[in-house]
Amino acid sequence: MVIKAFFDRVAALLALLLLSPIFIFVVIRLWFANSGKPFFFQARPGKNEKIFYVVKFKTMNDKKDVNGNLLPDADRLTPIGSFIRRTSLDEIPQLINVLKGDMSIVGPRPLLVEYLPRYSEVQKLRHAVKPGITGWAQTNGRNAISWKQKFEYDVWYVKHINFLLDLQIIFRTIAKVFKSEGISSATSATMEKFMGNEGEE
Repeated sequence: MVIKAFFDRVAALLALLLLSPIFIFVVIRLWFANSGKPFFFQARPGKNEKIFYVVKFKTMNDKKDVNGNLLPDADRLTPIGSFIRRTSLDEIPQLINVLKGDMSIVGPRPLLVEYLPRYSEVQKLRHAVKPGITGWAQTNGRNAISWKQKFEYDVWYVKHINFLLDLQIIFRTIAKVFKSEGISSATSATMEKFMGNEGEE
């Protein structure tokens, strides 16, 4: 794990340097598209369920209905935001989380804090390692697969974690980004909320 942490920080630093022109360009575009708010911050559980704040590019606006509730994701996804999601550029700021030690390059994706009490004991194993920018589930369907499948992939990764597997996931992720696969679920612009395991086998 010490080697993995070292590799994460070196890779994150190099990636930020190489992607800095794109980073700056996206910040400027989102600054104007989202009224001066290019970034999105949200509490997420990390290793051992320790809470940290993940940073991503803000791809959706804050438009609300007459009752003050946020509109559905599909209605709030901006044109530039759609492009950023399709090309996975929204994940770039998480390299900062990797440098801080909150995340890894590869690992189970950090999900919402509200999901914590909804996991089964087996699903909770996904928090035995640091969450990642990409992971085994992301290279096997991303948002196009069910929550059950996603958690099975996450737990499998935790049980089989090794350096060569991480390299495989990184290369598969690059291929997925160019193909723009699995960005949305069948019924949502992003991914439906995880409501628990009731009714699942």
